Amino acid sequence: MMKPEAKAKLVVKNIRRVRALRNYTQEYVAGKIGISQNAYSKLELGSHKLSLERFFQIADVLDIECTILLRHDLEKGEIE
Repeated sequence: MMKPEAKAKLVVKNIRRVRALRNYTQEYVAGKIGISQNAYSKLELGSHKLSLERFFQIADVLDIECTILLRHDLEKGEIE
């Protein structure tokens, strides 16, 4: 079983992957959810904890189901 810290890192990694595949910049996503690019970068790097509300906002901007971002075996085909 994965530790909570490892799960959190996996979620932000999946967010980063989906954002890159959508060709969205950190600045674009940050603007859509109402935070600075610097604050968004810290979320993706894991230096700031990702709240549930922020997680839902990011999933909406990325147009992806939250459950997909939680997967540890995320495949590229599921993202596109």
